Amino acid sequence: MAVLLGFFSLILYAYINYSVETELRASLVKQAHYLLAKYDDLESALKKQKDLLRRTLKINAQIVSAPSARYRPLHFQVLEKKGHTYLQAYFPYNFREQSYLVLTADITQQKRMQHKVFRAIVLLTAIAMVLILFYAFLLSGMLLGPIRYFSRQLEKMNENILEPLNIREIPPEFHPLARSVNALIARIKSFLLYKKELFVGTAHELKTPLAVMKTRSQVALIKKQKRPEDLERVIRENIETIDNMNRIIGSILEFGRAEGAQFEKPVSLDLVAFVRSKAEEFALLAQSQGKKLRTRLTPKSLTYTVQPLLLTQVLQNLLQNAIRFTPEGGKVQLFTYIKDGEFVVKIRDEGPGIDESVDLFAPFKRSKDSPGAGLGLFLVKSAADALGATVTLKNRRDGRGAVATFSLPLEKK
Repeated sequence: MAVLLGFFSLILYAYINYSVETELRASLVKQAHYLLAKYDDLESALKKQKDLLRRTLKINAQIVSAPSARYRPLHFQVLEKKGHTYLQAYFPYNFREQSYLVLTADITQQKRMQHKVFRAIVLLTAIAMVLILFYAFLLSGMLLGPIRYFSRQLEKMNENILEPLNIREIPPEFHPLARSVNALIARIKSFLLYKKELFVGTAHELKTPLAVMKTRSQVALIKKQKRPEDLERVIRENIETIDNMNRIIGSILEFGRAEGAQFEKPVSLDLVAFVRSKAEEFALLAQSQGKKLRTRLTPKSLTYTVQPLLLTQVLQNLLQNAIRFTPEGGKVQLFTYIKDGEFVVKIRDEGPGIDESVDLFAPFKRSKDSPGAGLGLFLVKSAADALGATVTLKNRRDGRGAVATFSLPLEKK
């Protein structure tokens, strides 16, 4: 800023200098035209009225001769003499005699005024530079203060200590940034909490069936005279338990793949066409179970940059749940639309509904009739968070099932 100010000050002074000199030269040209038009015998008139011209027009006019080699068209010359500055204008007068009409004007006052203007510009520029540097120093201090506060608070945090920033201690200009940081901290806390529940729940879900399998096997070994059909029953029960454990492990692996999908490179795709293709796949699944999947997708197309695998995780789990809990002969409805700058996907089922007092998005939380491991909606929530979207699950107002809503904010482009 200071360099720009100095540069524009120089341009201003150069413009003032140029304007003054142009005006002085134009004045001499105008006076020369006046003299040439008024007097037929200009040389004699100048000798007689030399003093009059000096008093009235404040110029000294004379006819001078020049060698032919140095004879030039109209030109000007600035002279310094005895502390005064003069501007001389040479007008070709007699080409045959190689003579000029020379007008000399004392421009000492104008030059002094130019020097005063120059000094004033330099002084004002210096003062402005000092003020700019002071303001920059003050502003940098104001900016660095909140940044240092952010740095200190974030340095204190770890996975066990995640406290939101106190917005009251931050200037209003930084409130949006503080709110964004607090929102991120809240998401991290939620993610760490869910992850802890996932580890604890996984240990519990796997430990219980292992204990049951061990007990069955020990009982079978103790009762050696068991009939073959009883041994077969124990083995079948153990196989069924192992299958359930495999489903749990598969869900955990799916969660790991979903976490990896967060680092997938976003691509540009048509969101509506993507949802339509997934709906067509699940329409066949619903039809095979004696159910119907109806869609109403708007707008016709919407191109957006998103991670396809994360979006697939969301749609797949929500549609699977809706079809699973809808009874035979029932109908699942899928809607898409844009509202308040968000792309909304809404899925309605005709199932028994949900218990809204339970956080079904937590790991291993599931309804009483759910045959799954309770990780599907946890995957949906994790994928939605990675997309910067929100997902909700509520009962329908008419009491005929549940409705899942996925809202993806659309950036203004």
